[in-house]
Amino acid sequence: MPLSQRQRPLYEVKANLFKGLAHPFRIRILELLCDAPEESVTALQEETGLEASHLSQHLSVLRRHHLVVSERRGSHVHYRLADPRIRELLAVARALLLTMLSEDTERLSEARALPEFRGTPPEGRGAQHQTGEQHR
Repeated sequence: MPLSQRQRPLYEVKANLFKGLAHPFRIRILELLCDAPEESVTALQEETGLEASHLSQHLSVLRRHHLVVSERRGSHVHYRLADPRIRELLAVARALLLTMLSEDTERLSEARALPEFRGTPPEGRGAQHQTGEQHR
Protein backbone atom coordinates (compact mmCIF):
# COMPACT_ATOMS: atom_id res chain seq x y z
CA MET A 1 0.00 0.00 0.00
CA PRO A 2 1.58 3.29 -1.09
CA LEU A 3 2.02 6.18 1.33
CA SER A 4 -0.66 8.81 1.22
CA GLN A 5 0.24 12.48 0.89
CA ARG A 6 -0.72 12.89 4.55
CA GLN A 7 1.47 10.01 5.74
CA ARG A 8 4.59 10.87 3.78
CA PRO A 9 5.81 13.76 5.99
CA LEU A 10 5.55 11.55 9.09
CA TYR A 11 7.67 8.86 7.49
CA GLU A 12 10.17 11.51 6.41
CA VAL A 13 10.50 12.66 10.03
CA LYS A 14 11.06 9.07 11.10
CA ALA A 15 13.64 8.53 8.33
CA ASN A 16 15.44 11.69 9.45
CA LEU A 17 15.67 10.28 12.97
CA PHE A 18 17.56 7.30 11.57
CA LYS A 19 19.70 9.57 9.38
CA GLY A 20 20.81 11.26 12.55
CA LEU A 21 21.90 7.87 13.89
CA ALA A 22 23.57 6.78 10.66
CA HIS A 23 27.20 7.27 11.62
CA PRO A 24 29.36 5.35 14.13
CA PHE A 25 30.70 8.53 15.76
CA ARG A 26 27.22 9.98 16.21
CA ILE A 27 26.11 6.80 17.92
CA ARG A 28 29.18 6.93 20.18
CA ILE A 29 28.50 10.59 21.01
CA LEU A 30 24.95 9.67 22.00
CA GLU A 31 26.22 6.78 24.13
CA LEU A 32 28.58 9.18 25.92
CA LEU A 33 25.66 11.51 26.56
CA CYS A 34 23.72 8.56 28.01
CA ASP A 35 26.34 8.28 30.75
CA ALA A 36 26.16 11.85 32.02
CA PRO A 37 23.48 14.49 32.38
CA GLU A 38 25.52 16.57 29.94
CA GLU A 39 29.00 16.79 28.40
CA SER A 40 31.06 19.71 27.19
CA VAL A 41 32.36 19.80 23.65
CA THR A 42 35.87 19.50 25.09
CA ALA A 43 34.96 16.29 26.95
CA LEU A 44 33.28 14.84 23.86
CA GLN A 45 36.34 15.67 21.79
CA GLU A 46 38.63 13.93 24.29
CA GLU A 47 36.38 10.85 24.46
CA THR A 48 35.92 10.48 20.70
CA GLY A 49 39.33 11.63 19.50
CA LEU A 50 37.66 13.63 16.73
CA GLU A 51 39.07 16.88 15.40
CA ALA A 52 37.01 19.85 16.55
CA SER A 53 35.61 20.51 13.06
CA HIS A 54 34.47 16.90 12.61
CA LEU A 55 32.90 16.77 16.06
CA SER A 56 31.12 20.03 15.32
CA GLN A 57 29.66 18.58 12.11
CA HIS A 58 28.39 15.47 13.91
CA LEU A 59 26.88 17.53 16.73
CA SER A 60 25.19 19.74 14.14
CA VAL A 61 23.56 16.70 12.53
CA LEU A 62 22.44 15.42 15.94
CA ARG A 63 20.93 18.83 16.76
CA ARG A 64 19.25 19.12 13.37
CA HIS A 65 17.55 15.76 13.90
CA HIS A 66 16.52 16.69 17.47
CA LEU A 67 18.63 14.02 19.14
CA VAL A 68 20.64 16.44 21.30
CA VAL A 69 20.24 19.93 22.67
CA SER A 70 23.01 22.37 23.43
CA GLU A 71 23.51 25.15 25.92
CA ARG A 72 26.21 27.79 25.81
CA ARG A 73 27.72 28.84 29.12
CA GLY A 74 30.33 31.50 28.66
CA SER A 75 32.83 30.18 26.15
CA HIS A 76 31.78 26.53 26.61
CA VAL A 77 28.98 24.59 24.95
CA HIS A 78 27.38 21.65 26.72
CA TYR A 79 25.27 18.91 25.14
CA ARG A 80 22.67 16.54 26.49
CA LEU A 81 20.19 14.07 25.06
CA ALA A 82 17.08 15.79 23.75
CA ASP A 83 14.90 13.01 25.16
CA PRO A 84 15.75 10.31 27.73
CA ARG A 85 14.10 7.70 25.49
CA ILE A 86 17.11 7.99 23.16
CA ARG A 87 18.96 5.99 25.83
CA GLU A 88 16.35 3.22 25.49
CA LEU A 89 16.57 3.34 21.69
CA LEU A 90 20.33 2.85 21.83
CA ALA A 91 20.00 0.01 24.33
CA VAL A 92 17.48 -1.78 22.12
CA ALA A 93 19.75 -1.24 19.09
CA ARG A 94 22.68 -2.77 20.97
CA ALA A 95 20.62 -5.78 22.09
CA LEU A 96 19.42 -6.23 18.51
CA LEU A 97 23.02 -6.02 17.27
CA LEU A 98 24.08 -8.77 19.68
CA THR A 99 21.21 -10.96 18.50
CA MET A 100 22.03 -10.33 14.84
CA LEU A 101 25.69 -11.20 15.43
CA SER A 102 24.99 -14.29 17.53
CA GLU A 103 26.21 -16.60 14.76
CA ASP A 104 29.26 -14.52 13.87
CA THR A 105 31.41 -15.26 16.92
CA GLU A 106 34.31 -12.98 16.01
CA ARG A 107 32.12 -9.91 15.46
CA LEU A 108 29.93 -10.82 18.43
CA SER A 109 33.01 -10.79 20.64
CA GLU A 110 33.93 -7.36 19.26
CA ALA A 111 30.38 -6.09 19.83
CA ARG A 112 30.40 -7.29 23.42
CA ALA A 113 33.64 -5.39 23.98
CA LEU A 114 32.02 -2.07 23.02
CA PRO A 115 32.09 0.46 25.85
CA GLU A 116 29.06 0.26 28.09
CA PHE A 117 26.70 3.15 28.55
CA ARG A 118 24.04 3.73 31.13
CA GLY A 119 21.19 2.58 28.89
CA THR A 120 22.70 -0.87 28.28
CA PRO A 121 20.50 -3.52 29.85
CA PRO A 122 22.38 -5.87 32.19
CA GLU A 123 21.89 -8.84 29.88
CA GLY A 124 22.66 -6.78 26.79
CA ARG A 125 26.40 -6.77 27.22
CA GLY A 126 27.86 -10.02 28.44
CA ALA A 127 25.14 -12.61 28.11
CA GLN A 128 23.69 -13.66 24.82
CA HIS A 129 20.48 -11.69 24.72
CA GLN A 130 17.88 -14.16 23.51
CA THR A 131 19.10 -15.97 20.44
CA GLY A 132 16.11 -14.66 18.58
CA GLU A 133 14.01 -17.78 19.03
CA GLN A 134 11.09 -15.76 20.38
CA HIS A 135 11.43 -13.15 17.67
CA ARG A 136 11.38 -15.39 14.62
